[in-house]
Amino acid sequence: MINQHPVDKIIQTAMRYGADFAEVFIEQKRSTTITLDNRKIENASSFFDHGIGIRVISEGRTAYGATNDLSKKALLEMAKSVGKAVRAKNADVKKITLVEMAPESPSMVKHHPSGVKLEEKCEIVKRANETAWSAGTAICQVKITYRDAVRRILIASSSGTYAIDEQVGTALLVQTVAADKEVLQTGYEVIGGSLGFETFDETMPEEIAERAAKRALRNLKARPAPAGKMPVIIAGEAGGTMIHEAVGHGLEADLALDGNSVYSGKIGEQVASPLVTVIDDSTLQGKRGTFTFDDEGTCAKRTVLIEKGILKNYMSDNIRAQRSKSVSTGNARRESYRVPPIVRMTNTIIAPGYDDAAAILRDTESGLFVKRMGGGQVNTINGDFVFDVQEGYLIEEGKLGDQVRGATLIGNGPKILMEIDRIATDLGFSIGTCGKSGQEAPVSCGQPTLRIPEIVVGGM
Repeated sequence: MINQHPVDKIIQTAMRYGADFAEVFIEQKRSTTITLDNRKIENASSFFDHGIGIRVISEGRTAYGATNDLSKKALLEMAKSVGKAVRAKNADVKKITLVEMAPESPSMVKHHPSGVKLEEKCEIVKRANETAWSAGTAICQVKITYRDAVRRILIASSSGTYAIDEQVGTALLVQTVAADKEVLQTGYEVIGGSLGFETFDETMPEEIAERAAKRALRNLKARPAPAGKMPVIIAGEAGGTMIHEAVGHGLEADLALDGNSVYSGKIGEQVASPLVTVIDDSTLQGKRGTFTFDDEGTCAKRTVLIEKGILKNYMSDNIRAQRSKSVSTGNARRESYRVPPIVRMTNTIIAPGYDDAAAILRDTESGLFVKRMGGGQVNTINGDFVFDVQEGYLIEEGKLGDQVRGATLIGNGPKILMEIDRIATDLGFSIGTCGKSGQEAPVSCGQPTLRIPEIVVGGM
């Protein structure tokens, strides 16, 4: 890492041309990726990257520059260039006092991935592969991906921010395909979070592989899903894909404040059932979207977005917070030093309710029970969405009936939130990598078991 003195000089140089704000973001990242496909390891590599990004803002104009040349000369030249790009006027630059926001938090990681040999990581992948193939003769393809990353960042700015954080993440993804003549069905499972190699002490790779393979095999025997309007129960273990996609993106301030969200201008209004509370929380221990500081140096926070149906907050960064005369919620994130931060979700959930999950099923005469969500698409401007159901069952007289395949959920996010009529006490999570504006960010999302009285189900 660069020590504080050159960072002072970089900021002062960037501010010399009349900028309102200057920021330095330094990143070092070590990562490992292992990919196994067709019974053999195709890639097992470690990668190191480091660099610095400089952002300057003047009268609403922003300039950004990035480099992996960390020599003092190169950094000062880039600071000068970025500062000139938003030139307002030459100015006398006052001395900047950087104040460390808090001591770097002690790492919660028990088994740091940087201390694990590549061979041991490959062994995790091989164990998962053997289990997936042994699940049944109908399994015809298995692909496994292991990833870990250790990201160390420093953020300093003309406002006095000086923050350091280390972010560790580990994940294992198992994808399987089962075949019966011309019919192909898939199953996948993923684990991970802001954890180290202890991930595989708590959940064995064999367990993840078995879940993925058995899901593909069950889907192979499932009957085609019916189509039409019906009640739908989404289990807590299905993960929070729907809340992330259908609701979360629309609550990001860069979209909402520019009128590109169905939730634009609705702070203080009812946007969901009184049963619904939505939270974004980057402080949840071990979750994939957890950190100490965001990528502007704002402390991690728990932000209530919707409380008992009322829209309370948007997720924001410093720029949008100033625009709305509020404070940042700590949701500024960037894929790397090469790009400026944008507003992103972290760990986004529907809060648990007071109902019993089993009772919700018993009280539902018929419909669709979603045990596992797949991918989906959403229009943030009007809230319309389509989601795949990876594992679903018919509900028959308050009990789980036949498994079905090929189901999709078709609806509108705000409308569905208004109609939720039962929410259980349980809470399940799913993890993923969220894409937005060409950048990827690790996230998790969660929800309890809940019921939607009527939604359009697309079938086969």
